[in-house]
Amino acid sequence: MTSEIVENQVQDISQLIAQTVRDFAARQIQPFVREWDESQHFPIETMRQLGELGLLGILVPEEYGGSGLGYREYVGAIVELAKVDGAIGLSMAAHNSLCTNHILTFGNPEQKKNYLPKLATGEWIGAWGLTEPNTGSDAGNMKTVAIRDGDDWVLNGSKNFITHGKSGNIAVVIARTGAPNTPHNATAFVVERGTSGFSGGKKEDKLGMRASETAEMLFQDCRISDSQRLGEVGEGFVQSLKILDGGRISIAALSLGIAMGAYEHALKYAQERQQFGQAIARFQAIAFKLADLATNIEAANLLTYQAADLKDAGKPVTKESAMAKLYASETAVKTADEAVQIFGGYGYTKDFPVEKFYRDAKLCTIGEGTSEIQRVVISRLLLQ
Repeated sequence: MTSEIVENQVQDISQLIAQTVRDFAARQIQPFVREWDESQHFPIETMRQLGELGLLGILVPEEYGGSGLGYREYVGAIVELAKVDGAIGLSMAAHNSLCTNHILTFGNPEQKKNYLPKLATGEWIGAWGLTEPNTGSDAGNMKTVAIRDGDDWVLNGSKNFITHGKSGNIAVVIARTGAPNTPHNATAFVVERGTSGFSGGKKEDKLGMRASETAEMLFQDCRISDSQRLGEVGEGFVQSLKILDGGRISIAALSLGIAMGAYEHALKYAQERQQFGQAIARFQAIAFKLADLATNIEAANLLTYQAADLKDAGKPVTKESAMAKLYASETAVKTADEAVQIFGGYGYTKDFPVEKFYRDAKLCTIGEGTSEIQRVVISRLLLQ
């Protein structure tokens, strides 16, 4: 089979998945976007439906109940969700690329067999805990600790800003198992909801992405078996960096979808809105805005899919995923800002969708490594 035929088949699958997600979002998400946003409701049943479509195990091999697809298809699915509601795209991304992918990448055969089928089908919702109240980017100084006690580990501490921190059925948790700020001082564990000493804490009242649950996870003398350890002791932070390479691709895709959604609404409005006897798109000030936004979105699109293709090929992707995440997230913020400007006063009201894109976009420059951290990652690799 020639490479051209294979490439065409991949494109056909990607287009089919994108259309499926587009249709699903129009039926099952679009009618409820404002309601979920205002009430900060996390629609677990909608997540289960995404699982039934195979979207919560899109990267998981078929032997574990997943779709067995790659990052190119994954990016396309997130983009289509984010064009309608970034919050649902965010929840799908966190479930797939963080929790599920960590178990897929570093779990042993028994752990994969136990957990992946439930995560891939949407029976279970996943969470991933690295960030803490006092240690965001400074993860080497985390306060959550795991102490070995015979064949068990006892966890104490807290994690915050965790997607699905209260509602997740299972969490991958990174805890310190060595001295602060020393090499190889953290280890990853799988903790199931219902384990004694593990609970959800405060749910954050957020500016945007309000339908995606963000909450604390609390651990108080939480005892788990050593069989719930992922990989070797001391590998937790190294594992996390590898997981974040893929996670940044998903946030780039999320950003790309938000930018596309905001742009499409702004373009349509600019062609319909009449002032001084003509559509405002005919005025050079608006036309040039649209030209710049379209160009930036195309560049973000190319960077994101380049990173996805490298990831699928098993090649190093740290620099490319950081570049994609940085550029796409900044593009999402800029696009949403200009979309509100094009709508004028109407853009500042909840009667039109661009104000929500404006609120949602900002998280993309913060989550899974701020724009500043992406520049640190990129510059270090450039200067090696």
